[in-house]
Amino acid sequence: MTSTTTTGTTTGTNPGTNPGTSAFATEVVTRTPVRDIALPGGAGTLALVTLDNGHDHTKPNTFGPQSIAQLTATIARLRERAEAGEIAAVAVTGKPFIFAVGADLTGVPFIGSRDQAIEIARAGHAAFASFADLPVPTFAFVNGAAMGGGVELALSADYRTISAGVPAVALPEVFLGLVPGWGGCWMLPNLVGVEKALKVIIENPLSQNRMMKGVEAFQLGMADALFEPADFLEESIAWAARVVSGETTVTRPVVDRDETLWATAVAKAKGLADVKTGRQARSPYAALDLVAAARTASREDGFAAEDEALADLLMSDELRAGLYAFDLVQKRAKRPAGAPDQALARPVTKVGIVGAGLMASQLALLFVQRLQVPVVLTDIDDERVAKGVRYVHAELDKLAAKGRLNPDRLNRYKALITGATSKVGFADADFVIEAVFEEMSVKQQVFAEVEAVVSPECVLATNTSSLSIAEMASRLEHPERVVGFHFFNPVAVMPLLEIIPGERTDDATLATAFAVGKALKKTCIRAADRPSFIVNRLLGRFMGEAARILDEGTPIEVVDRAFAGLAPMPPFVLIGLVGPAIALHNGETLVRAFPDRFYASPTLQRLVAAKKPGFYDLSSGRPVLDPEVAELIEEPAEPVVLDVAQVRERVLTVLADEARRMLDEGVAQAPMDIDLAMITGAGFQFWNGGITPLLDRTGVAERVTGSRFLPNGVANAPA
Repeated sequence: MTSTTTTGTTTGTNPGTNPGTSAFATEVVTRTPVRDIALPGGAGTLALVTLDNGHDHTKPNTFGPQSIAQLTATIARLRERAEAGEIAAVAVTGKPFIFAVGADLTGVPFIGSRDQAIEIARAGHAAFASFADLPVPTFAFVNGAAMGGGVELALSADYRTISAGVPAVALPEVFLGLVPGWGGCWMLPNLVGVEKALKVIIENPLSQNRMMKGVEAFQLGMADALFEPADFLEESIAWAARVVSGETTVTRPVVDRDETLWATAVAKAKGLADVKTGRQARSPYAALDLVAAARTASREDGFAAEDEALADLLMSDELRAGLYAFDLVQKRAKRPAGAPDQALARPVTKVGIVGAGLMASQLALLFVQRLQVPVVLTDIDDERVAKGVRYVHAELDKLAAKGRLNPDRLNRYKALITGATSKVGFADADFVIEAVFEEMSVKQQVFAEVEAVVSPECVLATNTSSLSIAEMASRLEHPERVVGFHFFNPVAVMPLLEIIPGERTDDATLATAFAVGKALKKTCIRAADRPSFIVNRLLGRFMGEAARILDEGTPIEVVDRAFAGLAPMPPFVLIGLVGPAIALHNGETLVRAFPDRFYASPTLQRLVAAKKPGFYDLSSGRPVLDPEVAELIEEPAEPVVLDVAQVRERVLTVLADEARRMLDEGVAQAPMDIDLAMITGAGFQFWNGGITPLLDRTGVAERVTGSRFLPNGVANAPA
């Protein structure tokens, strides 16, 4: 096949006159150069538009006002060429690894009026509709990550191919506080049916923003053909030629528009939104209304309704908070506040792990995968050690079976894991972490034994969730090399790593800890050496107050229902996930430190004594209160029964109080670090901005502490 190159013109589009341009002054413009390709078999000329912002794949293609203007002008020129008979088809693809990840949201906090917001919504619709309405067949060759407006541009094409190597396909808008507002709420249900569309528009975003792989998107019906990455573009062009020539006919299942089916699917998704958000968020319900209307609405009416919904949400506090949270995980997480100069970090060429239980084994797996250095597991007997090593080997085998490890790497990783009952193998280690029983005397003894073996420069890290780093190091000859390195369970999934310097921890040790955390691809946050650090301290106050309300007489289902849309799951469900014994230990640690405001629940103590795994039986997939546990919940002589709103208000009150105390004590560097920690370590909602924007927005922060946590609002909070 042969090709020639032309350039997408911007004639008649002055970026300075586009809606919202002033708010997007820093927009990285996605340009739209066009290449003419002679289709195989004499099928004519394909005009191939490549979305490209001129950066490598670390800065993906987005659509701001200038980018939309570029695309609009390019499509206008292609229409002229199509009408003149110069081209037989038009296709759009992305630069390597990236198709497009949607609207450029950087200027959203500075949109000053609803009129400006609705013009931005209409501009996107107009651009994508002009692509859909070209008088020749249109194609989207989805070669890489596609989200939001990128997916909507692809949906606007007549036909779509997708690469089997695409790592992420999503309509994540509801996760942030928006709706798929450039056609997604109308086009997707009219392509794949209402149930599949709601999985992408509602279920996935509300499930911690789950992404689909390219293969999944194809299986869902979002693309017509699937090709391997190695020759994706060539195969897509050849396939397009067959479609244009009539050799290949694309057939799709007829969308079932039965009113009852549609209403049932929407009602089910609304129920999920109720559970996930407690009706505290606007965006999922706005999206559901749009999808419900898409059953009978024309494209024009569907797009107009999206414009109105998008304009409303673009001006909302919910979106501002969602973008603030997004900014935290994209920017602040990459520049940890309070981290020493990274030049001070020492190299780590071998790691020791004390303990071979589940947490220690998870750590070993992570260190081997990310650092690719020898890792030695130790424990008190050969059986425990062998079990830990077997766990790591089995997890590596699972990755290999999924095609994520080739045989050479599998064998190399397995060879890096060894186990022993002696700590002699730590002699040449640069970094040793303990993951043993959460008891100060046990951890002090472990570190004394390790210090007798390792070099004076070896970092000694503790995975403690609540104990004092300074006290743990106090009996050592070199306390300056001890640092807290607190992971969250499950280690492979939870992004957060709290890094805690003790009173005498030196900068080289701290810098090494941050460097190792970065190499492990964790979100590293510095916390002060105070009981339970950041996440567990706030969770301790949160769950303690919830337990106090239960013990005072409010039914457990009322207490749990109060936290929909705030916490990742109800508090008594969360206790089952964390483990009642661990939750009780954390609570009792905090009661000893702060007896005036933390609470150790007698109900939880009885639960642990009875060796129950939690309050609920989760075997059916949804929480059902265990009848034996119900017997452990004693009714007080004079019960105080609160309603859902009162429970929520009371718990938000104590969270505001504790967050302010933590900032005053320097436990966290700034409110942004509290929010980042609660989002990445405890799964608090993006569209709330974590916790402090919610406390500000509801007025609780000012009522309880006398001031807002973010005085200038989330739009202007520094990343």
